[in-house]
Parts: sequence; C-alpha cells; structure tokens
Amino acid sequence: MNTPLPENVRAPLVAVCGTSTSTPQEDEVAAAVGSLIAQRGAVAVCGGLGGVMTSAARGATQAGGVVIGLLPGPDADEGNEFLTYSIPTGLGEMRNGLIARACLGMVAIGGGYGTLSEIGFMLRLGRPVASIASWGVHQPGASEPDPEIHWATDPAEAVSWLWQRMLM
Repeated sequence: MNTPLPENVRAPLVAVCGTSTSTPQEDEVAAAVGSLIAQRGAVAVCGGLGGVMTSAARGATQAGGVVIGLLPGPDADEGNEFLTYSIPTGLGEMRNGLIARACLGMVAIGGGYGTLSEIGFMLRLGRPVASIASWGVHQPGASEPDPEIHWATDPAEAVSWLWQRMLM
C-alpha cells in the first residue's frame, strides 16, 4: 500500500544511508527505496555523494520527489546530480549526526562505518531503522541484533515498515 500524506501534513524527512562504493544490486535497491519514499510524499535525505546516495537520489528524483544532500565538505558542487538541495556542511563524517537528527526514520542499505554511525545515531534518538543487507548491531551482552532495527527483504517492505513507525 502506497498511502500518500494528507495535503495538510508536512512531508517527513527520511534518510537513505549506505556505502559510497555500492554494487549494482545495492544501486537497484537504493533507487527503488528513493522512488518509494518520493511516491509517499516524503523528502529523501542522504549524504549527497556517490553510490547508494546517488542511486537513492536518482530514484526519488525520477519519481518526482525532493532530495536533500547533507554534504561532508564545504562545496555545494560536490553533491551528486540528482539532489534537489545540496547543503555543504564542512563537517566531514560528523554530518551523519545531522542526517539522523533531521530525519524521522532511515533505510540503511549495505554500508561501511559511516552507515553504522548513522544507524547508531538513529537508534540513540529512538527513531526507526529499516535495514536491507546492512549492519547488525548488538547491545553489549545480547546474543541477537537490536530489535529496533527491522530486517527488510526488499525496498517495499522496508519503506512500508518505516512508514508505519514514523507516522505512529
């Protein structure tokens, strides 16, 4: 079900995070996630560079959506070509905290340590994270991954689950 927002509701910001050196499969997944976020009337937010970030931005833009890139450097021109708004922060990886703080939820796709930090920030803020082949985070002493991360098998499941949690 692809329920859009009512007209009087501000579009939620939804993070899409993942590796800057993605595989073709991760790119396909990220583009689908970006598209689904846009179709629901939300704004996609990413780190603004390559890999999963570019693919999610492309998917959202091609679906008629808005994409904000919070860039690590001081130059707005560093951002990928699919960003609607390119915001240079000059903060390097510390921008990951801004992404988490600004967004109501996140879809993590694959990823490196930057993605792991974004997941950690979201969990710390009590915000939902849907994971597609991304990090498994264990609390100290726990034998199972953190139950606040939903392990999705595909983009539709990830966005649907996230949407339900964000609008609760």
